[in-house]
Order: sequence, then structure tokens, then C-alpha cells
Amino acid sequence: MKKIDWARKLTSRKFWASIVGFVTPILTMAQVPENTVVQVTAIIMAGGALIAYIIGEGLTDAAAVGTQEKEVVGE
Repeated sequence: MKKIDWARKLTSRKFWASIVGFVTPILTMAQVPENTVVQVTAIIMAGGALIAYIIGEGLTDAAAVGTQEKEVVGE
């Protein structure tokens, strides 16, 4: 069984767009007011952007630590 790369998934704009594409019709079908649907969609996309930024920065920092250790050892 293949392991899911969650860091890659959570930083994907396509993933967050698909979440919105799944949630929006459900809210519409449940007859939630349009203004609320727009607000929920905005919250999902803002949360997705924040999560993608945090994970992306974490991966960048982790890669930089490996590079810095090599530079210090090589001196």
C-alpha cells in the first residue's frame, strides 16, 4: 500500500479547491443561506493558504538546516 504524502497534499491548491468543490454543493443542498456558503468557502480557502504556507516554510527551514550543517562541518 502506498503511503500518502500529506505535506504535499495539504500544500496543493488543487486539494483545497476540491474541498471547496465538495463542501459548497452540500451546503447549497442543505439550503444554507448563500452568504453563509460564501463565508464558509472563504474560511476553507484562507485556512488552506495558511496551512500551505506553514508546511512550505517548515520544509524550507528543514532543508536549510541540512545545508547549514554541511557548511559548518566542511570548514
